[in-house]
Amino acid sequence: MASSTADVLALRYGSSYRWLITLTAMTGNISLILSSTIVNVAIPNIMGAFGVGQDKAQWLSAGFLATMTVAMLLNAWMIAAIGKRNTYYVSMVIFVAGSILGVASTSFDMLVTARLLQGLGAGFIHPLALQVIYQAFPPEQRGRAMGFFGFGIVLAPALGPACGGILVDAFDWRAVFWLVLPFCGIGSIMAAIFMPPRDKETKRTDMDWPGLVLVSVFIFALLSALSSGSREGWGSDTIILYFTVTISALIGFVFWESIARQPMLNLKLFSNLKFTSGCLLSFVWGAGNFGLWYLIPLFVQIVQGYTPTKAGFLLMPAGLLLALVFPLTGRISDWISPRIPITVGLIMTSYSCYLMAGADTNTAFWVFGWWLILGRVGLGFVFPPLTTGSMRALPAEQVSQGAGMMSFSRQLGGAFGVSLLATFVDFRSMHYAQSYIATQTSGNSATMEFLRTLQTYLGQAGMSEPLQISVALQQLGTTIYSQAMMLGFREGFLFSALMFFIAIIPGSLLGRGKSR
Repeated sequence: MASSTADVLALRYGSSYRWLITLTAMTGNISLILSSTIVNVAIPNIMGAFGVGQDKAQWLSAGFLATMTVAMLLNAWMIAAIGKRNTYYVSMVIFVAGSILGVASTSFDMLVTARLLQGLGAGFIHPLALQVIYQAFPPEQRGRAMGFFGFGIVLAPALGPACGGILVDAFDWRAVFWLVLPFCGIGSIMAAIFMPPRDKETKRTDMDWPGLVLVSVFIFALLSALSSGSREGWGSDTIILYFTVTISALIGFVFWESIARQPMLNLKLFSNLKFTSGCLLSFVWGAGNFGLWYLIPLFVQIVQGYTPTKAGFLLMPAGLLLALVFPLTGRISDWISPRIPITVGLIMTSYSCYLMAGADTNTAFWVFGWWLILGRVGLGFVFPPLTTGSMRALPAEQVSQGAGMMSFSRQLGGAFGVSLLATFVDFRSMHYAQSYIATQTSGNSATMEFLRTLQTYLGQAGMSEPLQISVALQQLGTTIYSQAMMLGFREGFLFSALMFFIAIIPGSLLGRGKSR
């Protein structure tokens, strides 16, 4: 039931209030979710500006998703403590601070800090929007409201890369941090008018601080291990320490949540096999969705030489179709067993990744675009049935906790997926580069012919012999690096295809079940 303060606002603005508060929540979410994808097309430029590799660049996306995941766990406590309106304000202030810091960043560490702040702000506001809609609409209208809200939320990341690409090409990478600020301002003004303040009758809830600390340590230690493995060496003391902390924090978290009086995450939910399968699949969905949306802009810019604008427009049609598919698959999941659209969607997405594993420098723009459309439509077939199938598996009193667990699994999967795929691609690219370098000897006829041909052209251009040799060797190194990166990315796409295909197993466990 809605709070008394919300009732006052509803009386003031009449029947339109429900849609006004939904629009308020959506505006805030658009500004924050837009930032989750808009930065991806700028990453090659950022890597060049600060001289960093993928091992560090992945923190711009994985770090954002990690802090967003942690902040989502604080949402219920924040709302009970300071109310919906102030929670909205806090999220906006933190996000704007992160955006301004991103613009002003003079080092890569500052930029990562900016992204962590943005993720923190995003994590506070996303669950708030769902609660607002649930309270504002009667049960028979919630589906339509969620459809309206979901369309906007899916549309934002679809348009983000294209907008980001245009800004990067027209100005520079810093411009992507400015774009979201007008949405923050508009959302804050609307929140002051339509978002209810804290109701004095609302009881404050206790926060599971030990659980929050342990899960935060687990997430960031794991991401640190994955991002640093190639640079430090997987058997180094640093990486062993990171993994030791990761495992210790996970064991500590599970133990604490099992004995805590008010646990952050109810682990008893995992005794339900169907729900556990849903959480696992949600994790894979998040890993694949965010991971691929990170890799693809890098691939087409580094390997195929796309501009940020062209990379952004490549991603846009698939994102728009995903927004259109969501309502359709939501209705389908009400008629048939969720496992059917889930299986179809996973096969489509897996096949899309398999096709991308064959991409090279000559792959046409629209061919790659059709592959992306196939994969995004496939993900659209998975998500709504996954949510409904998982919730149907729970008794009514556990649905709220289950929804939170599903969101947590998806966001954690996103952070983990970005880091894992980026690390995998970097590792395999280094492997291929080292293999190619080992063959570049005077006995390699192809290499010697390449160098002689290039030196001849350089000599004809009037370049001195010592400089000819230096430039030719540099070009050979660039060619080797490009070829190695292409093969590393292709194996990353193939790894994603395998991941989605294996996910059919937990997806098959989600039956129709009883409606709750």
